[in-house]
Amino acid sequence: VQLQASGGGLVQAGGSLRLPCVASGSNFRNYFMGWFRQAPGKEREFVGQTGRSGGGTYYADSVKGRFTISRDNAKKTMFLQMNSLKPQDTAVYYCAATTVVSGRDQAVNYHYWGQGTLVTVSS
Repeated sequence: VQLQASGGGLVQAGGSLRLPCVASGSNFRNYFMGWFRQAPGKEREFVGQTGRSGGGTYYADSVKGRFTISRDNAKKTMFLQMNSLKPQDTAVYYCAATTVVSGRDQAVNYHYWGQGTLVTVSS
Protein backbone atom coordinates (compact mmCIF):
# COMPACT_ATOMS: atom_id res chain seq x y z
CA VAL A 1 0.00 0.00 0.00
CA GLN A 2 1.19 3.53 -0.77
CA LEU A 3 0.35 6.37 1.59
CA GLN A 4 0.18 10.11 1.13
CA ALA A 5 -0.32 12.53 3.98
CA SER A 6 -1.31 16.14 3.45
CA GLY A 7 -3.03 19.05 5.16
CA GLY A 8 -0.12 20.47 7.08
CA GLY A 9 0.52 24.16 7.41
CA LEU A 10 1.01 27.08 9.75
CA VAL A 11 -1.52 27.56 12.53
CA GLN A 12 -1.65 29.64 15.69
CA ALA A 13 -1.61 28.07 19.10
CA GLY A 14 -5.09 26.97 20.07
CA GLY A 15 -6.06 26.38 16.47
CA SER A 16 -7.00 23.23 14.60
CA LEU A 17 -5.86 21.24 11.60
CA ARG A 18 -7.11 18.08 9.94
CA LEU A 19 -4.61 15.83 8.21
CA PRO A 20 -5.80 13.25 5.70
CA CYS A 21 -3.76 10.20 4.75
CA VAL A 22 -4.87 8.65 1.48
CA ALA A 23 -3.91 5.09 0.60
CA SER A 24 -3.62 3.51 -2.80
CA GLY A 25 -3.55 -0.17 -3.52
CA SER A 26 -5.68 -2.92 -2.14
CA ASN A 27 -6.47 -4.22 1.31
CA PHE A 28 -6.46 -0.89 3.14
CA ARG A 29 -8.95 -2.31 5.61
CA ASN A 30 -6.45 -5.03 6.57
CA TYR A 31 -4.01 -2.55 8.08
CA PHE A 32 -3.75 -0.92 11.46
CA MET A 33 -3.10 2.72 10.67
CA GLY A 34 -0.93 5.01 12.74
CA TRP A 35 0.32 8.57 12.98
CA PHE A 36 3.81 9.53 14.06
CA ARG A 37 5.58 12.87 14.21
CA GLN A 38 9.13 14.08 14.21
CA ALA A 39 10.18 17.46 15.51
CA PRO A 40 13.50 19.04 14.47
CA GLY A 41 16.39 17.37 16.24
CA LYS A 42 14.18 14.76 17.87
CA GLU A 43 13.31 11.14 17.26
CA ARG A 44 10.12 10.09 15.56
CA GLU A 45 7.39 9.62 18.15
CA PHE A 46 4.06 7.83 18.23
CA VAL A 47 0.92 9.96 18.04
CA GLY A 48 -1.81 7.36 17.77
CA GLN A 49 -3.21 4.34 16.02
CA THR A 50 -6.61 3.16 14.86
CA GLY A 51 -7.76 -0.39 14.37
CA ARG A 52 -8.72 -1.95 11.07
CA SER A 53 -12.39 -1.09 11.38
CA GLY A 54 -11.83 2.26 13.07
CA GLY A 55 -12.21 0.99 16.60
CA GLY A 56 -9.49 0.29 19.10
CA THR A 57 -7.91 3.73 18.81
CA TYR A 58 -4.96 4.61 21.03
CA TYR A 59 -3.16 7.90 21.63
CA ALA A 60 0.06 9.14 23.11
CA ASP A 61 -0.47 10.89 26.43
CA SER A 62 0.81 14.14 24.92
CA VAL A 63 -2.11 14.37 22.48
CA LYS A 64 -4.88 12.54 24.32
CA GLY A 65 -8.04 14.63 24.51
CA ARG A 66 -6.86 16.99 21.76
CA PHE A 67 -6.27 14.73 18.76
CA THR A 68 -8.70 12.29 17.15
CA ILE A 69 -7.93 9.59 14.61
CA SER A 70 -10.61 8.27 12.28
CA ARG A 71 -10.71 6.31 9.06
CA ASP A 72 -13.01 5.72 6.10
CA ASN A 73 -12.21 2.32 4.62
CA ALA A 74 -14.46 2.87 1.61
CA LYS A 75 -12.37 5.92 0.68
CA LYS A 76 -9.08 4.37 1.84
CA THR A 77 -8.44 7.43 3.96
CA MET A 78 -7.39 8.04 7.54
CA PHE A 79 -7.68 11.39 9.31
CA LEU A 80 -5.93 13.10 12.16
CA GLN A 81 -8.04 15.88 13.67
CA MET A 82 -5.83 18.12 15.79
CA ASN A 83 -7.44 20.62 18.14
CA SER A 84 -6.03 22.97 20.77
CA LEU A 85 -2.68 22.89 19.04
CA LYS A 86 0.42 23.88 20.98
CA PRO A 87 3.83 25.06 19.76
CA GLN A 88 5.28 21.75 20.95
CA ASP A 89 3.07 19.98 18.39
CA THR A 90 5.25 21.45 15.64
CA ALA A 91 6.65 18.54 13.65
CA VAL A 92 6.50 16.62 10.42
CA TYR A 93 3.56 14.25 10.70
CA TYR A 94 3.70 10.83 9.07
CA CYS A 95 1.02 8.24 8.49
CA ALA A 96 1.95 4.58 8.51
CA ALA A 97 0.41 1.16 8.05
CA THR A 98 1.08 -2.17 9.72
CA THR A 99 -0.33 -5.66 10.05
CA VAL A 100 1.51 -6.19 13.33
CA VAL A 101 -0.88 -6.39 16.26
CA SER A 102 1.51 -5.57 19.10
CA GLY A 103 3.94 -2.71 19.59
CA ARG A 104 1.64 -0.10 18.13
CA ASP A 105 3.83 2.74 19.36
CA GLN A 106 7.03 1.45 17.78
CA ALA A 107 7.87 2.86 14.35
CA VAL A 108 9.92 -0.23 13.50
CA ASN A 109 6.70 -2.27 13.44
CA TYR A 110 5.16 -0.30 10.59
CA HIS A 111 5.67 -1.55 7.04
CA TYR A 112 4.53 1.41 4.95
CA TRP A 113 5.00 5.15 5.41
CA GLY A 114 3.71 8.30 3.83
CA GLN A 115 6.06 11.13 2.92
CA GLY A 116 5.12 13.40 5.83
CA THR A 117 3.46 16.78 6.10
CA LEU A 118 4.79 19.71 8.12
CA VAL A 119 2.70 21.24 10.87
CA THR A 120 3.95 24.46 12.42
CA VAL A 121 2.21 25.94 15.44
CA SER A 122 3.10 29.52 16.30
CA SER A 123 2.82 30.95 19.79
